[in-house]
This record gives sequence, C-alpha cells and structure tokens, in this order.
Amino acid sequence: MLRWTRNALLCLVAALALGWAALRLSTNPSHARTWRTEQRVLPRVALTDSVVTVRNVRDFTFRTATDFTPGYRDRRYDLRKIERVWFVLSPFNPDWRGPAHSFLSFSFSDSQYVSVSVEARREADEDYSVWMGALRQYELMYVIGEERDVIGLRAVTWNDPVYLYPVRATPEQARALFVSMMRRAQALERRPDFYNTFTNNCTTNILDPVNEMRTEPIRFGMDVLLPGYSDELAYRHGLIDTELPLEQARERFRINERAQAAAGRPDFSARIRMIEKKPASPAAAR
Repeated sequence: MLRWTRNALLCLVAALALGWAALRLSTNPSHARTWRTEQRVLPRVALTDSVVTVRNVRDFTFRTATDFTPGYRDRRYDLRKIERVWFVLSPFNPDWRGPAHSFLSFSFSDSQYVSVSVEARREADEDYSVWMGALRQYELMYVIGEERDVIGLRAVTWNDPVYLYPVRATPEQARALFVSMMRRAQALERRPDFYNTFTNNCTTNILDPVNEMRTEPIRFGMDVLLPGYSDELAYRHGLIDTELPLEQARERFRINERAQAAAGRPDFSARIRMIEKKPASPAAAR
C-alpha cells in the first residue's frame, strides 16, 4: 500500500510538472507584463546609413542593488566614429567560472561609450533560474546603457568580478557588429522573443553576429553554454587583443578596483580602461 501511494504521488508530481511545462511552452512572448524596474523600458532604435539613434539608453544611479535612481537618455551614435569593441565578462561565482554574464561595449572617437547587454527580462516578482530560463519563463531584452550603469552595477554595486577585454577587430568590423546588434534590438521592439538559457542567451547573441563576419564560424560548445569560459574561447580564436597568456590577461583586464575608484565620475569609461596609445590590431575575423 505504501509503495502504491509513493508511486501514485510520483506520477502526480510528474504529471503536474509536465502540465506546467506544456503550459509555459504554449505561452507567447509579450512586452505587456509587470517588469522589474531596471528592465521596464525597452530601448527604441532608429538606423540610417551613418547614424544610430537610441531612445531610452539606460543610465541608472545605483547606490545599492535595491536603492537606485532610474534614468534614461537619448543618444546619437555616429557610425563613422566607432573605434573599437570591448568584450565584458562577469562570472557569478568566484569558485567556479561557469555561470556568468557576457556583453559588449563600444567606444567612439567623440568619447562616447555604450554597453549592449542581452538579458533575461524578468517580471517584478521573478528571480533568475537556469531551469526556468530553459522553459520560456523570461522574455529576451537588449539593455542598451551607459557603462557607468551596466558595468558599474556589476563591478561596483554587486562587486562581481568584471573583465573588460579589448577585442581584436578593425573599426569596420566593430561597426558591423554594432549595427547587427542594433538591428536585433530593433526587431525585438516589434516582435518579442523568449530568452533561452541554452540557445538564446547573452553569449549566443554575441556569437551569432560575430560568426556573420567569419569564414570559419565559431562552433557552439560548453564554453558558450557556460559563459564564464567564453573569454578562453575568444582567446583561442585570437579575438582578445593581447599577447599575454590568458591568466595574465585576466589579471590585467579585471577592472573592479578601477571601477570602484571611478564610481560617480563623469569620465568613468576612460578611467576603467588602461591607457592604450596603440591602434587596434589587424582583424582576426577570417
């Protein structure tokens, strides 16, 4: 009798789990939900041949993770002035590099910097879960923001390790990458999409436009599935602009101390970068 009861309970739990998963899989993505404050407003992107205009560039002032002042700006980015692209990696766990968030930043000759962070857009009462992210629990969002917000949140407010790697790319390649990501953000305005932990996440949304520029695409693997190792992947493919061994590069390009010293300063983006007088190295895309 006890064994039958246990089996019946297991079957009931399995049926409920399958029913819940089926319900989630039948749900359509939507912009009309009660979002977390920091993910409430979508960026609005307009493109011409030489200019990208973005409304709602996020510029929050974070005092703590829960105490912040919302802010948004409208920015105009001249594609002719784009200089280089930076790969930002922030592992969640100091004891294991696997779980992490990765995103890109772009710098322009007119001293503008902008981060493009692809995130799981969560409702006000939701916390992030790897497994829920695989079951269409979250929508996908492109956060286009000032570096003092997007990088500062992680390096200063959360004090997670943050690495800011210069990417080996020509200005033309940086421009193509920026435009590709802006078009994707623009498409999401019109048609929402679901985030997926494994197939539509922060790193795959970088890998896809990078592969558009390469004759030998970078293959999906564990170092994409576990983004904390994506700097190793980029390093192997010659995409990080350094001659240092990887471990020394990680030490050199970790920016937490510089970010904490620069917090609240108008030249935050310049201060978190080491002074580089040399031009970007030749393109690694091939």
